[in-house]
Amino acid sequence: MLSLIFIPVAALISLYAGYILRKHIAEKKIQDAESKASYILEQAKKEIQDKRREAELEAKDLLYRMRQDFERQTQDRRQELVNAEKRLSQKEENIDRRLDLLEKKEKEIDLKLDNAHKQEENLKSKEHHLHSLIAEEKERLQKISSLSAEEAKQILLNRLNEELNNEKGLLIKKQEEEIKTIADKKAREIISLAIQRCAAEHTVESTVSVVNLPNDEMKGRVIGREGRNIRALEMATGVDVIIDDTPEAVTISAFDPVRREVARMSLEKLIGDGRIHPGRIEEIVEKTKKEMDEKIREEGERAVFDVGLSAFHPELIKLLGRLRYRTSFGQNALQHSKEVAFILGAMASEMGLDFKLAKRIGLLHDIGKAIDHQVEGTHAKIGAELARKYNESQEVQAAIEAHHEEAEPYSLYSVLTIAADAISATRPGARRETLETYIKRLEKLESIANVFKGVEKSFAIQAGREIRVIVQPEKITDTDSVNLARDIRKKIEEGLEYPGQIKVTVIRETRAIEYAK
Repeated sequence: MLSLIFIPVAALISLYAGYILRKHIAEKKIQDAESKASYILEQAKKEIQDKRREAELEAKDLLYRMRQDFERQTQDRRQELVNAEKRLSQKEENIDRRLDLLEKKEKEIDLKLDNAHKQEENLKSKEHHLHSLIAEEKERLQKISSLSAEEAKQILLNRLNEELNNEKGLLIKKQEEEIKTIADKKAREIISLAIQRCAAEHTVESTVSVVNLPNDEMKGRVIGREGRNIRALEMATGVDVIIDDTPEAVTISAFDPVRREVARMSLEKLIGDGRIHPGRIEEIVEKTKKEMDEKIREEGERAVFDVGLSAFHPELIKLLGRLRYRTSFGQNALQHSKEVAFILGAMASEMGLDFKLAKRIGLLHDIGKAIDHQVEGTHAKIGAELARKYNESQEVQAAIEAHHEEAEPYSLYSVLTIAADAISATRPGARRETLETYIKRLEKLESIANVFKGVEKSFAIQAGREIRVIVQPEKITDTDSVNLARDIRKKIEEGLEYPGQIKVTVIRETRAIEYAK
C-alpha cells in the first residue's frame, strides 16, 4: 500500500524537480542571450563610435587637403597675375619707346621731305637753266658749224653714247672687282675650311687587274687542255683573261670593275688551291660572287659610318659599296663621294645649314654611277630616280639631279653640291685625262676666244684653267677689254663643258718705240 502511494508521490516529485531544472536552464539561457545581446550592442556602439571618429578624421584630412589645394591655386593665380602685370608693364614700356621712336622718325621724315622739296625746287631751277643753256648751245652750234639741229643732235648723241659706254665699262669693272673681292674672300674661307677638314686618300683604279703567278708553269694550268679552263673562267666571270709573255703574271681585263674583281679573287683562290678545272672554276666563282656581295655591303656600311650618317635603305648601301669598284678619270667613285660629303658638310656648317642633310646629299650624289652601265640615261638622272625610289627627301633628289647642271638648282644644297663636286674632281692629282682629250679641250678653248673681233692671240694655260687673250690696242680700248672679257666668259659657258671654273684674262699692251741714232 505504501509502495502504491510512494510511486505517485515520487513521480510528482520528479516531475516538479524536472520542471524546476528546466526552468532554471531556460532562465540561464535567457540570461546568457541577454548578456550576449548586450555585449553585441556594446561592440556595435564601439564600432559606430570608431567609424564616426574615422569619418571625422577623414573629413578633417580632406578639408585640410582641399584648403591646401585652394591656397596653392590661389598662390599660383596670384603669381600669374603678378607676372601678367609685369608683362603688361614691359609691353607698355616697349610701346612708349616705340612711340618715341615713331615720333623721332616722323620728325626725321618731315625734315627729309622739306629737304626733298628744296632739292626739287633747286632741280627745277637748274633744269630751267640747263634748257636755256642747251638752247643757246644749239644756236651757237648752228651758227658755227652750219649744221641743222638734227645733225648736231646726232653728233651729241654719238658722243654721249661713247661716254656712257666708257662709264658703263668702268662701272662694271669697279662693281665686278668689289663683288669678286668680297665673294672670293668668303668663298675661299668656306672652301679652304672644307678642304682642310677633308683629307681623303684616293687609289687610282684602271680597267685591268694583274694576278701574280708562282711560276710560268702555272700559265699552262690556267689555260687548261685546249684552253678549256680559261674559257670556263671567262664565261663564268664575263671578263677577258690575257696571258702573254709577261713573266709570272696573268692580266684580267674588263670595264665592269666588280666582275674584274670577282675574276681576280677567283683566280687567286684557284692558284692557291691548285685544283684548276671547269667544275672547280664554276664552284669557286659562285662562292667568290657571294663573298663579293658581302664585301660590297660592308664597303657601303663602312662608307656610311665614315661619313657619320645612318638610316640608309639596304639597297642604297649596296649601291654605295659598288662605287668602291667604279672609277671616273682614274678617281675612285666611292672615295670621291665621301670627299664630296665631307666638303659639302663643312660648307653647309659654315653657312648655317643642316650639315647631316648636306653629307647625305654628297655621299649619294654619284649613286647613279653604280648602275649607269645597266640603265639608259645620265648618272645624275639615274641617281635622282634611285633616291626617289628609296624614299629620300626632295632636297636629296633635286641636288643629285642638278649636280651636273642638267636641271635647275632646287635649293642652296644643289648649288653647294655642284661646288663640292667640282672641288673634289679638280683637286690636283684627283683625276687623269688622256692627252688627246686634253689637247682638244685646250684648242677649243682658244678657238672660242679667237673668233672675237680685235683678238690677236689667245693662250690656254694652267691645264685649261685660265685663258689669256692678247688684243690689238688700236682696235680695243681699256673699256672694251672689260666688255670683251665678259663676252668671252659667256661664250665659254655656252659652248664648252668643263669642271670647276676658267679664268679669262684680256691683255691690252701699247708700246712706244724710238731709236736713238
